Amino acid sequence: MRLLAGTLFFAAATAVAFAQQPPATPPASPAAQLAADPLNTSAPYAFIMDGDTGVPLYSKSGYEPMVPASMSKLMLYYMVFERLKSNRLTMAEQFTVSEHAWRTGGAGTDGSTMFLPLNSKVSVEDLLRGAVIVSGNDACIVLAEGIWGSEDAFARAATARAAELGLTGTTLANSTGLDHPSHRMSAHDIALISYRLIKDFPEYYPMFKEPEFTFNRTRQYNRNPLLRELDGADGVKTGHLSVSGFGLVGSAVRDGERRIIVLNGLPSETARKTEAPRVMRSAFLDFDTVQFVKKGAEVGVADVWMGEQKSVPLIATEDYAAGLHADAVKGIAGKLVYKSPLMAPIKEGDVVGELVLSAPGTAEKWIKVAAGKPINELGFVGKVMMGLGGE
Repeated sequence: MRLLAGTLFFAAATAVAFAQQPPATPPASPAAQLAADPLNTSAPYAFIMDGDTGVPLYSKSGYEPMVPASMSKLMLYYMVFERLKSNRLTMAEQFTVSEHAWRTGGAGTDGSTMFLPLNSKVSVEDLLRGAVIVSGNDACIVLAEGIWGSEDAFARAATARAAELGLTGTTLANSTGLDHPSHRMSAHDIALISYRLIKDFPEYYPMFKEPEFTFNRTRQYNRNPLLRELDGADGVKTGHLSVSGFGLVGSAVRDGERRIIVLNGLPSETARKTEAPRVMRSAFLDFDTVQFVKKGAEVGVADVWMGEQKSVPLIATEDYAAGLHADAVKGIAGKLVYKSPLMAPIKEGDVVGELVLSAPGTAEKWIKVAAGKPINELGFVGKVMMGLGGE
């Protein structure tokens, strides 16, 4: 994370802006538009997240619900891991392969499959590895039915759990990611559930890096191209449907820092294999979390009228960090918005204005600022003397 020198950064902003409303934003110039989309990816949907803090670093239609294909299986994994961690489920427990699982996700389908035999009993451990490593649709359905009773029941539970986790662009209709009109996730939500998987279940997350899985004498390989194309990659999931194009959510660690990327809508598997490593490299080299201001930092000084002191320090009331492209850092700007001069008396902590922060490619952030110390009102004699002085 890159830190800004708070007081020095805002020194030039303390004497400006007394209006209470933000000014109209002029149309972006072509140069500004280019600066706002520096990744230049061909993917219609893209998102980059700081994998250590969860701070978004880049978004291209990243908050729009889209067809997630198999990347939505991450919700199933998360909810199974929750049950394993709370001892409501064990890896040794077995579930039966139903006809629905066999027909919808089995060997006779065009989708990813674990090749589970009809009516066979399979352990949760094998089902999980088949679902995570080779994206078996049959394995996902068996897990959903075995734990929640049906795919519909799982979908309702998963949609509710997604909302609790902050995945506001997610509604699920099944456990597999197969096409359905109400089965949607945003790229942000896919990045966020990946972040939560890594943070909440470090004991299970290494499964996502396993290169292959053999079940019933059938060996299959992990489809994630990052595992083969990029040093430090350790997950997480690919996805593909004719209606969604080729997608990927990937995670990698470099020099102790983690990045998570999401791409969707690419035209081919080759495009995904090429674009995913490029975007991940850019995520490390070109994007970073910038700490604009920290709660309690002095961001300026305001004049005071009729006070025992003529000025009062202004203090930020909250932290603010945001992801930026390296080229956008030099465009960071800040200004204070308050009615000047402030009128005494002032209590310490009184909110007296706002700090407006901006940078290329990000929306303006308005942070309330408060008085850093109390200022008493002048007494009668002081007011008389001020009047005599012509102030």
